Amino acid sequence: MEVGRKIDLFGVLAILLFGAVLGGVATYQNMDTRLDSIESQVSNGSDTTTRIIYVNSTSNGLPELYDMVDDSVVSIAAYGPEPSEGSGFIYSREGYIVTNEHVIEGSTDIEVTFTDGTTKVAEVVGEDPYTDLAVLQVDKEGLQPIDVGNSTSVEEGEDAIAIGNPFGLRSSMTKGIISAKGRTLRITQQFSIPNVIQTDAAINPGNSGGPLLNKYGEVIGVNTAIDTQTGTFSGVGFAVPSNTVKRVVPQLISEGDYEHPYLGVRGLNVGPEIADEMGMEEASGFIITEVPNGTAADRAGLRGGQYQANIQGQNIMLGGDIIVEIEDTEVRSLQDVLTFLARDAEVGDTVEVTVIRDGEERTFDLTLEARPEAN
Repeated sequence: MEVGRKIDLFGVLAILLFGAVLGGVATYQNMDTRLDSIESQVSNGSDTTTRIIYVNSTSNGLPELYDMVDDSVVSIAAYGPEPSEGSGFIYSREGYIVTNEHVIEGSTDIEVTFTDGTTKVAEVVGEDPYTDLAVLQVDKEGLQPIDVGNSTSVEEGEDAIAIGNPFGLRSSMTKGIISAKGRTLRITQQFSIPNVIQTDAAINPGNSGGPLLNKYGEVIGVNTAIDTQTGTFSGVGFAVPSNTVKRVVPQLISEGDYEHPYLGVRGLNVGPEIADEMGMEEASGFIITEVPNGTAADRAGLRGGQYQANIQGQNIMLGGDIIVEIEDTEVRSLQDVLTFLARDAEVGDTVEVTVIRDGEERTFDLTLEARPEAN
C-alpha cells in the first residue's frame, strides 16, 4: 500500500457503549493519514517568548503566524505492515512531539522530518487510541514548542488555521473557521471522542496529527478526521480539542498510556418515540439498554432493558434506567455523559448517578473504573 493512503470508514451505531469517549454521533472518515493531524502542544511557558499575531478577515497577519509556528510543525513517516504519513507538532524542548495515534499505530519504525531538512528516528513514548493521541520523542537541539490554547473558549465563526503535510506537501497552511463545537467523533465501534471541534479549514490525508490554530498561533485542536464521500476534503473536518491534549499528553509522557473513567453500560439517547413508549413527558436523558456483568454499573445496581420494542424499525431493549444526572451535571443526552467523564472525572472517583426507574427518581453511588481495551 502506498504510504499515507490507507482509509478506514466508521459508521454511526445506534447503540453505544460509553465511557469518557463513548458512542459516536458523527460519521467520519478517519485516515491513516486518516487525515494526518497535529496534536496540540503544551509549551514550557517560562522559557518561551510568545508573539501575538492577530489574523483578521483580510488575512493580514497570516504570513507572520506561519513564520512563527512553521518550524514547530513536523512531518511523520511511520513504517510497518501498513505504512503511513502524517503531521505532528513540537510539544516541549525535551523532544516530545504530539501526533495522532492512528498515524503511528502498528508501526515498527518512525521518522520525523523538520523544516530544516533534518530527519530523526523517533521513539513512541505513549499512545491513547481513545483520544487518537500519541507522543513521540526525538533527540534534537533547539526545538521550538507551540503554545497550547484553551479550546473551551473557542467560538463558532472564529478563524481556524491548519498547518501540516497533506499528500506529502510539507508545511502547507489552510484557513477557515470554527464551524461547530461539541461534536462526538467515533474512533472505534464502541467508543468516541467528545467535545470535538469541527472546521472548514481544508485538511486532507497527511494533515492528521497536525495542529489546528487560532489567530494567536495557539494550538486549539489536533486535526484528526474528515467527513467525506470521496476520500478527500469536502468542507467538514474534525480536530481533537486542545484541552483534551492538556489532560492526556502529560500522562502519556509519564505513564505511557491514559486511563479513561468508564461507567460500563450500553444505551442510547431518549428520543420522542422512546419517550412515548415509556410514558415520559419529555424526550430527554440516556436510557440504559444493557449493563454488562461485572462492570461498575452492574456493581452499583443500575438496570438495563427489560423488554423489547420496535423503535424506528429497530428492536430496542427498553425499560432500563434512564440517566438524567451525574453529580451536578444534567444529562440530556450521551454527549453530557461523555463531557462529564472527559472533563470532570477520574478513574476511582465515586459519583452519584441519578436515574428514572419505573417513573421514579433514584440515586446510585458508582465508582468509576478504567475503560477496557479498545477494539
